[in-house]
Amino acid sequence: MNTPLVVILARAGSKGVPNKNIAPVAGRPCIAWTIDAARESVLAKRVVVSSDGPGIRAAARAMGVEVVDRPDELATDTSPVDEAVRHAVREVELWEGGVSPADRPVVILYANVPVRPAGLVDRALSLMIESGADSVQSYAPVGKMHPWWMARVDEAGNVGPWEGEVLNHGVYRRQDLPACHVPDGGVLVVKRRALFLGVPGVAPGPHAFFGRVRRGVVNPEGSVVDIDAPIDLIVADAILRAGARAVGTP
Repeated sequence: MNTPLVVILARAGSKGVPNKNIAPVAGRPCIAWTIDAARESVLAKRVVVSSDGPGIRAAARAMGVEVVDRPDELATDTSPVDEAVRHAVREVELWEGGVSPADRPVVILYANVPVRPAGLVDRALSLMIESGADSVQSYAPVGKMHPWWMARVDEAGNVGPWEGEVLNHGVYRRQDLPACHVPDGGVLVVKRRALFLGVPGVAPGPHAFFGRVRRGVVNPEGSVVDIDAPIDLIVADAILRAGARAVGTP
C-alpha cells in the first residue's frame, strides 16, 4: 500500500514540561491539535499514534485514532526518533498484511506541537511527490537569532564573533541579513526507503534516515509552536484561543 502514513510520536516522559503531550492547551489535550492537523490532510488517510503512555493512548483512542504501543526501550529521552518510527511502520504493515512500497511517504508529526499552519502536511507531501525527494522537512526563518549575530563571551566578559574575524559579520540591520532557516518541528516526511536506511550513498549519522535528496517547505516565522518549556504552553494556548474567537468558535 502506497498511501501516505502519518505517525504521531507521543512519548510519555518529559523533563521540561511533565506530561506535555496531554497537557491542556486551549481546553484540549495537546495531542488533540496534532491529530486534527493529521486528519486535515487530503493526501494522507491513515493516522497512528506511537506512545508508551496510557493517558496519551487513551486520548488518541477517544478521538478514534489507531495506537501503536511503543516499547519502553524506544521511549527514553535518548531513544532515536527514527527507531520509534520504524517500529510504528512495521506494526502498521503487520495490520495491513505486507511490507509497504519503498516510496511510501511516512509523515512524522510530534504530539507536542499544537500550533501549525493549516495544510502543512499536504504541502510537504505534495513537494515530495512533485520532486521525488527522499525527505521533506518544514523550516522557519531564524529572524534576529541569525548565525551571523552569534558571539562568544568569555569569563572576563570579552565579546568576539562566533566565527570569522568581524563581529556580526559587519551587519547591524536585520533586513540586511541573508536568508537563513531552522527546522521548526512542524512536519517531517520521509520515504520508507530512506526511513529504513535503504538509500545508497548516505553517510551514517543521526539524520541518515532523511535520505540523500532533501527538500524543505518554509513556514512563516512564529507559525509553529512546540512545547519545550512552560512558557510555550501559554503561547500556544493564547494563539489557539485567539484563532477560535476569530472563527466564532466558543
